[in-house]
Amino acid sequence: MFRLNNVRCRDIIRVEELCIEEGETTFVVGESGGGKTTFLKLLNHLVDYEEGTITYQDQDLHSLDAVLLRREVILMPQVPVIFPGTVRHNLLIGLEFSKKELVDDSRLLEELAKVGLQKSLVADAEELSGGEQQRLALSRVMLMEPKVLLLDEPTSALDEETEEKITAYISNHLLNSSITLVMVTHSKKLAREMGKKMVTINNGVVTAVEEVA
Repeated sequence: MFRLNNVRCRDIIRVEELCIEEGETTFVVGESGGGKTTFLKLLNHLVDYEEGTITYQDQDLHSLDAVLLRREVILMPQVPVIFPGTVRHNLLIGLEFSKKELVDDSRLLEELAKVGLQKSLVADAEELSGGEQQRLALSRVMLMEPKVLLLDEPTSALDEETEEKITAYISNHLLNSSITLVMVTHSKKLAREMGKKMVTINNGVVTAVEEVA
């Protein structure tokens, strides 16, 4: 699905060779500030690279329409994007962006329940706590049914109990789906327990690629 060869991005990150297969779960670990977030952004071309090649489905990223790419390869950042308006609006706006059919309220509530977010659809999204906003953003991207989901520390703003719920959601719903998942985490333990591949990035360099499944 993704193949990276001799990639360099603004002296932030260098990847000599890496392959991410379709349907594979890859966890990205390493020290803070080491280039993990930039690595995710490379995969959906949110940042450009000066050297090397990145292909997605055997097509060079530079030849693909970036908007169309991001409808399939969706990044959920560590600090979620929350739009002014209701919870409902924040859920539906993802479907609108991806040009997919809108769903009814029962489907929206079902997705919120999966991440343990018990909020009215007419609640003001900007008044939610940081952890609630993170779960709302996760529900939004899951409604978009991405082919590839890029998660940047999706439990960083959550308390321990909610973190366990989201981890269980990822395990029960994402790992058993056809989604290709690439997730940055601080926990090597989580990566070894749930991933198929663990990529270690330190000081902007991929230092190890380990099959862990």
